[in-house]
Amino acid sequence: MNYMIKLMSFNIRYALADDGENRWDNRKTLVVDRIKAFDPDLLGIQECRDDFQAEFIKNTLQEYEFYGVRREGGNETAPEMAPVLFKKSVFQFARKGHFWLSETPQVAGSKSWGSAFPRTATWVELGHQASGRLIIFLNAHFDYEPSAIGESARLLKQWINQTAGNHPLILTGDFNADKNSSCYHQFTGDASLSDVYRRAHPGGENEGTFHGYGQVNGSIDWMLASNHFEVITAEIDRHHEGNLYPSDHYPVTATLNWKRAQHA
Repeated sequence: MNYMIKLMSFNIRYALADDGENRWDNRKTLVVDRIKAFDPDLLGIQECRDDFQAEFIKNTLQEYEFYGVRREGGNETAPEMAPVLFKKSVFQFARKGHFWLSETPQVAGSKSWGSAFPRTATWVELGHQASGRLIIFLNAHFDYEPSAIGESARLLKQWINQTAGNHPLILTGDFNADKNSSCYHQFTGDASLSDVYRRAHPGGENEGTFHGYGQVNGSIDWMLASNHFEVITAEIDRHHEGNLYPSDHYPVTATLNWKRAQHA
């Protein structure tokens, strides 16, 4: 019996961005090709607009269940989502939810702490059919304002502690903060969550993810997992075709396995 779970986090860059050669129409097939090349069981996406962009993703990845909520806010960025996708042949849906990264997390479109835009966290609880275990999969996209990053981390970690508790949990996201930040240490400092990539690459070598179409500048896309899992592999997919890139972020991929003690 295969207990492994393939995991991917991918900021796909919003479709209306004026990116010249790397505009959405030119790279959208490459986005889906990279997802299919790795074939994740769980996929966290950031910067996916709830319009023709999401429809393209849904239509070309029909083996996945897609759950995302608009971040709202009343401007042209309001349709952006941070959706979670899970493979329907691997997981059984149990429940789902979302909240805003603000002082009023249940208020749609709310923002706090000097955030430039409303931001959301999206989650699903799933039954892993092979192992018979439940897992919480959580995905988020943090604001880029420093004051909002730390407070968003505090809120999200509080939600994890209160809602997930000791349940198996995987967190993906674009955190707009590198791994030297207080944001990162809020999540990893108590060892309840650990960095999937660094468990496979303890030296943190070659872990840059944001590249702005070719110039790597920072490791701001992470995948964190609870101690219920061991990391088999973790990589950053740097595939591009000449000057054409799938996104201005490289996707992060990993293969996890349930720890042996959890199989019973």
